[in-house]
Amino acid sequence: MRTSAGPTSSIAAEAGGAAKLRVGFIVGPTGSGKSAFAMEIAPPLGAEIVNADSRQFYRGMDLGTAKPSEDDRRRVPHHLIDVRDADDPLDVADFAAMAHAAIADVARRGARPIVVGGSGLYLRVLRNGIFKGPAASMDIRRKYAKIADELGVAYLHDHLREIDPEAAARIGVNDLFRITRALEVFELTGETITAHHGRHRFADTEYDALTVGVEVERKRLYESIDARFDAMIAAGLIEEVRRLMEAGQASERSRLSTIGYRQMAAYLRGEIALAEAIALAKRDSRRLAKRQLTWFRAQPEIVWLDARRGSQDALALFENFFGERGEL
Repeated sequence: MRTSAGPTSSIAAEAGGAAKLRVGFIVGPTGSGKSAFAMEIAPPLGAEIVNADSRQFYRGMDLGTAKPSEDDRRRVPHHLIDVRDADDPLDVADFAAMAHAAIADVARRGARPIVVGGSGLYLRVLRNGIFKGPAASMDIRRKYAKIADELGVAYLHDHLREIDPEAAARIGVNDLFRITRALEVFELTGETITAHHGRHRFADTEYDALTVGVEVERKRLYESIDARFDAMIAAGLIEEVRRLMEAGQASERSRLSTIGYRQMAAYLRGEIALAEAIALAKRDSRRLAKRQLTWFRAQPEIVWLDARRGSQDALALFENFFGERGEL
């Protein structure tokens, strides 16, 4: 088990640097049980949870994003949930600003901030800053929007895979905004966005962080993903998607283009049968989990703990990391 979490605030202070705010992170692929894991350790730790799951930001997207229940949110304060409408995307810079403010507020009130999520980019920019890159080109973005309309977003994703396979591996096949940005950076600079990130290295670390990864054996993870989607359907996911569509939030560029919502929307439009929609949603969820796991495995600072047996170890690690309550 790797337990390296970087220097503590006290060490930084002794070395003459400014002490950094200590922030815990709980990460892992979709379906790994991050939220349940966090809920086990947050109450005894005196922690509040800052959401870094990119889909839980949106109002009305509840079942398909596995949002924490109202009971859980009463037991442990959660931040950055239901902060935008489904057709009003929250970009990375917006997220970083809101999350930094939430973390500061949690710490100011004497609680311990724990960031929980599976969106690797959001977690990385929160910890290490944002690669800004070249300014946007509206001409280039219009060009790729036209291609996406004519040939599909997957066509652009295939094009990105030829240019920058690493970026394509971490960007969803239907994530038009991030695919376009990666292609735009390459067209403007002649270098891939992965190369730019490599030089930037997200080096301006803002927090003293301990990151725990929730580890689940691959077969069990996939079984959990399938069972969770069945539970979402039973709880009313189809009606949730129907309500979003009736509210005018069914654009392919809206949050309804994400996994689970996209397939159910296709079913409701009569494009595919329900059984096929469910099968595709499960398949795409498993593929997402595989991409997320590959990304997280490449982060050497993560301490991996078993989802079923590791919560007590995580609690001990975070208690040691945060130290006495007055040392926040």
